Amino acid sequence: MSQPTVVEYAVNRLSKLGITDCFGLPGDYAFPINDAIASNESIEWRGCSNELNASYAADGYARIRGVSMLNTTYAVGELSALCGVMGAKAERSTIFHLVGMSSMRHQQLRKHVHHTFGDGVFQNFINISAQSACVHAILTPDNCVYEMERVIAAALANRQPAYIVVAEDLATRPITGPALEPFPEPKSDAGELKAALDAALNKIEAANTGCILPAFTVSRFGLQAEVTALIEASGLPFATTAMDKAALSEGHPNYIGGYAGKFSPPNVFEAVEGCDVVINAGGVLFTDISTAAFADNIDPAKMITIGIDYTQVDGRIYSNVRMRDMFVQLAAKVKKFTDVKLQRPAPAELVGGPDDPITQESLVGRYQRFLKPNDILVAETGTSAVATGGLLMPENAVYHNQTLWGSIGWATGTALGTAVADRSRRTVLITGEGSHQLTANEIGNYGRHGVKPVIFVLNNSGYGVERVLEEYPDWVYNDLAPWDYHTLPAALGCKDWFTAKVKTNAELEAAMQKAEAADTASYIEMVGQKHDYPAGLKLMGSRQYEFYGI
Repeated sequence: MSQPTVVEYAVNRLSKLGITDCFGLPGDYAFPINDAIASNESIEWRGCSNELNASYAADGYARIRGVSMLNTTYAVGELSALCGVMGAKAERSTIFHLVGMSSMRHQQLRKHVHHTFGDGVFQNFINISAQSACVHAILTPDNCVYEMERVIAAALANRQPAYIVVAEDLATRPITGPALEPFPEPKSDAGELKAALDAALNKIEAANTGCILPAFTVSRFGLQAEVTALIEASGLPFATTAMDKAALSEGHPNYIGGYAGKFSPPNVFEAVEGCDVVINAGGVLFTDISTAAFADNIDPAKMITIGIDYTQVDGRIYSNVRMRDMFVQLAAKVKKFTDVKLQRPAPAELVGGPDDPITQESLVGRYQRFLKPNDILVAETGTSAVATGGLLMPENAVYHNQTLWGSIGWATGTALGTAVADRSRRTVLITGEGSHQLTANEIGNYGRHGVKPVIFVLNNSGYGVERVLEEYPDWVYNDLAPWDYHTLPAALGCKDWFTAKVKTNAELEAAMQKAEAADTASYIEMVGQKHDYPAGLKLMGSRQYEFYGI
C-alpha cells in the first residue's frame, strides 16, 4: 500500500480527532491542502466569505466540538485570519490552522512571487502566524508524522490553536517512516498533586462557608462533569463571571448567578466575597469586562486556584498539577458543607407594554422567554453581550461571547461554526448592527451549508457600546451606514428564510413565535433607540477611570 502524501496524512490525522468540517478559502499555494480536504470522505469543505469569517467559524465549531480545522493560503490568507485565530488563542479555542505556502524551489531560489514583499524572503509571515498559536510546525515528508503528533498534543494540552504550514511542492510528496502512537496526555506530578490536594483540603476543612467560581476553561477542556461532581460533593454554591457564563449548566440547583464584584446581586456578592474559601475552578480571569472595571475584591488569602496545570493555595504554587486530576481527587475527599444558602437567580421578567417601542430593557425578558433547553446562544461583544449576560440559561443551554478578546463582528461568523458543529441544537445569534456590518456577508454561507439559526440584529443607529464609553457619544465616527438588515438574507441567497423588521414589543413577540415555528432559519431586525443602553453598559461607562486606567 502506497504511503499517503504529507497533506493527506495531516488532514486524515486531524479527522481522527472528530473534525468533520473544515472552514476556509481556497488559494493557489493551498490547492494541495484544498484538494486533500475535498477528497477526504470524512471531511466536508465549508467555504466562507473571507478568511476572518472562516477563523471565527472555526472558533465557534471548536467551542462545541472541542477542536476545529481552518485552511488558508500563505500571507494574504493567513494574515486575514489572524484576528480570529488570536482571539481563539486568548479564549482557548483549539483551531488547527493549515496554511499552504510557495514551493521550496521558489524559496530556495528567492523568487519574487505573489503574496510576498518581492524580496525573496518567505519566513516572515510564518513568524507572525506562529504568534497566534501555542505550537507551530513546518511539515516535510520526513517530519510530518512526528510533527503532527507533536502539534496535536500541544494544542490539546493547552486548548489553543496550532499553526501548520507546508510548501506546495512538498505537500504532495509521500510521507516517510511509520505511523506513531499519539503523544501521551500530560500527567500530574504525583508528589505535587498530593501536596496541592492536602493544602486545599486543609483550607476547606477550616472554612465554615465557601463558594466555587467555575472558569470558561472547564467547558473548553470538557470537564463539566468533574466540576459538577465537586459542587455536589461539597454542596457549595457556584457563580460565574461574564467570561465564564454557562461554563456549567445554569439549571443546576447550586447556581446562584453572575459575579461582577460589588455590582453583583447582593446574594452573589455575599456568597463570593463574604465566604471563608473560594475555589477558583479552572483559573478564572478577573478581566476589566468580567469584573465591571475591576470592581472585584476577593481576598487572595482565601482563594484556592486550580489552573490548567497548577494549583495555588496560600501563595504557594504547585506545578505540574493537571486540573482534571485535582477536580476528581478533591471531589472524592472534600467535606460536605452544611447550612448552605442557595438562592437561585430568577429568570428575567417581561418589561414594556405590547405597543411600546423596543428598548434594551424590554428585549431581555423576551430573549429569556424565547430560549429553550440545549440552545447555543452566541452573543456579540458590546450591548448584546451586556444585555444577555443576566439571562438565566435553560437546562444545558450554552452561552458564548468573546469577553477577553472582544473583536466586534466575531459573533456572526462564530454562530456559523456552532450551527455546523451541532445541527441537533438550535443556534441563536444576538448581535448589534455595528458588529454585524463587519461580517454580515457570511449569512449567505449559513444558507449554503444548510444550517437554521435564529438571528436577532439590533438596529440602533450606530455603535451603541462606543457611544456609552465615549465622553461625547455623538461623534461622527460612532455613526453607521443605514442598512435594510431584514432584506440581507434574500440578497445573499437565503430566499426561503423567515425575516421580519420589528419596532414594538408586540411585533417582536409575534416574530419570535413565527421563528419558533419556522422550518427555516430566521432573521429578525429589531429597531431600537439611538441612546438606549443596557443598565450594565451604562454602569461601565460611569467607571471609565477604572476601566481604562487613565
